[in-house]
Amino acid sequence: MAKVLVFQHVAAEPLGTLDPMLRARGHRIRYVNFHRNPDAKPEIERYNALIVLGGPQMPDQGKQHSHLLEEMRCIEVALKREIPVLGICLGAQLLAYTLGGGVRRMDKWEIGWYDLKPTRQAASDPLFCALEEPQPAFQWHGYTFDLPDGAVHLARSDSCENQAFRYGPNSYGLQCHLELDERLINRWLSLPEYLEDIVKNGRRGNAETIRKQTHELIGHSTDLSMKIFGQFLRRLGERRSRHVLPSR
Repeated sequence: MAKVLVFQHVAAEPLGTLDPMLRARGHRIRYVNFHRNPDAKPEIERYNALIVLGGPQMPDQGKQHSHLLEEMRCIEVALKREIPVLGICLGAQLLAYTLGGGVRRMDKWEIGWYDLKPTRQAASDPLFCALEEPQPAFQWHGYTFDLPDGAVHLARSDSCENQAFRYGPNSYGLQCHLELDERLINRWLSLPEYLEDIVKNGRRGNAETIRKQTHELIGHSTDLSMKIFGQFLRRLGERRSRHVLPSR
């Protein structure tokens, strides 16, 4: 049984499909919600894995959002201690930025469904060998990152070269949202701030178009998330009991 620390930035971006997977394996989950508690100082040394979720902030906005600096400190400690790290969207950008990769705004946002394409290195990766051919994945981001030195490039899309990478044996960054299920995507499509993103930056239709595509494509995305995240969680051990700790 492992203790997993989760960094959350907004209520609408939780663990998604990862939550039942962690619970089924009996791992203990502790959330640090930086939206509610921006001054939190988590002790990463006490945990066996770190998951950093998405959010509206950008990695280079440490002056505006000081918790980003604390998060990157924790990521750096986790890397030094070889604690597995999984970064999703903002989390992937923070992982890349901590490792020295640049971050920048994209010319065009990715919002909606875009083909996730494996690189040549994906076939030999324990997680991304599951991505055998291009497959639609859900995206919602206007920033991208440069691949850090020493990282293994695992996936790309036509609009965003760096969709996934591995650093060392245990740490992964995913720009796409494989953790989202249909309910969570539909929730995003009902929130005013997300709808504003679509109006300003969307290129793949309106909210209703994305909702219909989601209903058609979510099954394959969920299957892929089970395979990829399942392999990531394998290194945390087998199921013994079920506990979820309250937020700090």
